[in-house]
Amino acid sequence: MTIFGDLERLIAEDLYPYRWPITIAFVLAIAAAAVFAYRMGWHMIAWRHRLATGVIAAVLLAVAIPAGDYLLSPLWERSHLEEESPLVMASDDMGGSDSATPTAEPQPSPAATDEPTPPFEPRVTHSGEFRGADDFHFGRGKALLIETGPGVYTLRFEEFSVRNGPDLFVYLSPSAEGNAEGAINLGGLKATDGAFNYDVPDGTDLTRFKSAIVWCRQFSVLFAVAPLVPAP
Repeated sequence: MTIFGDLERLIAEDLYPYRWPITIAFVLAIAAAAVFAYRMGWHMIAWRHRLATGVIAAVLLAVAIPAGDYLLSPLWERSHLEEESPLVMASDDMGGSDSATPTAEPQPSPAATDEPTPPFEPRVTHSGEFRGADDFHFGRGKALLIETGPGVYTLRFEEFSVRNGPDLFVYLSPSAEGNAEGAINLGGLKATDGAFNYDVPDGTDLTRFKSAIVWCRQFSVLFAVAPLVPAP
């Protein structure tokens, strides 16, 4: 499938910026070819061999329709998902505990001198802004690494939007520029738009990872990348 990825990169990076003049030239070329075929009488040949023409057309459509549906239709399909932020959920939990019926606190013994350990508060440790890989593969929004518990992390997308495509997955990458060896797969892209969360596997050494990316696994094409920097 590498050839499809190379073809997509060629179209997205080299041809897409000139899409309007290319489209006009393509339409004119089709019109010129149709006129030429008519003057040469090729339509009469096709009509005389209707059975062969129909079989060839059916085979072409049987290949083109499924392939086009898989490769092209996702580009125009959109989906939206809004998941609650771990920061909001933690705040709600704290608020719920404050509103509970108070209970008498045990009095510390005179020998107890240690200060009580403050409760853990989730925090954003790293953040970044998404950008598309090129003019065609647009992407925007925020990527947040949130420590939801001691050593427990969630990758969150906020105000997120990306061009859709086939077989899109979310990765943490060792490179700030895109995919690289050692990237870890957090799961399939949940939606093209919105805000949602991905659990980071326990024990992940986050010092190794420099970006969050949206990656087309089938064709090895980068759609969007958000370099991650320590939060202030």
